Amino acid sequence: MANIQSAKKRSRQADSRNSLKSSQRASMRTMIKNVEDAIAENDVAKAKDLFISTQKAIDKLANKKVLPKNAVARQKSRLSKSIKKLG
Repeated sequence: MANIQSAKKRSRQADSRNSLKSSQRASMRTMIKNVEDAIAENDVAKAKDLFISTQKAIDKLANKKVLPKNAVARQKSRLSKSIKKLG
């Protein structure tokens, strides 16, 4: 437990940032799952539309440093490869 005032403040800030980031990560995972579901249904048009919106959203999270840029690049690469396999 922090006793110094600045340490207490840092703890509060870390807690609030963690809750915000966890909700953003959860929404990112949901968007990726939606794209993967469209791929599983072999719906190319739907998958491409969802991929575009998902790509924008996860790029924003990378720019805000919620997610590492390499992780975002890896996710986008895997999704685009799966969509290209559909045709």
